[in-house]
Amino acid sequence: MDAFEAITKRRSVRSYLEDPIPRSVLERILEAGRLAPSAMNLQPWHFIVVTDKEKQRALSTGRFARFLSEAPVVIVGCGNERLSPKWYAIDTAIALQNMVIAATNEGLGSCWIGSFDEMEVKKLLKVPEGYRVIAMLALGYPREGKDLIGKIISKVRAKKRLNEIVSAEEFGISLNIKNDSTQQP
Repeated sequence: MDAFEAITKRRSVRSYLEDPIPRSVLERILEAGRLAPSAMNLQPWHFIVVTDKEKQRALSTGRFARFLSEAPVVIVGCGNERLSPKWYAIDTAIALQNMVIAATNEGLGSCWIGSFDEMEVKKLLKVPEGYRVIAMLALGYPREGKDLIGKIISKVRAKKRLNEIVSAEEFGISLNIKNDSTQQP
């Protein structure tokens, strides 16, 4: 699968099989994050791989994070705000997105989680001072037919067309994108 195909196939998955993720696959996903670009190549990220079910249950208390305890792996992305005060969040998000695309390429489903109490997560996972919790990723093999919420959201909130989100030179000036009739999932 090429990168564009992985991007078009990626969707938020909220229901997972219990099947474990092979260590080699998980390491490739983490490597994709490690290889992400960052401002001045500071790489201000640290990733915590959580497979312990009790810890996953504790991470799943957010309103939109209840399914985290079902995922075989949760990756917690932290950014070092002391090392890179201006860019730690963006750089960490770029690395996490690399992981999402790599996971799709490996046949895994994923979902970004921003619904959490940062102080509770930091305490649970012993995240040191100077680091901020940016986001969490659920990873696992999708449980087909069970992700009803994801299917409803993708149907109700289709992706916008390019002409709706792209301007030329200044905001609001059409780029006149040809063949903008298709909407990706």
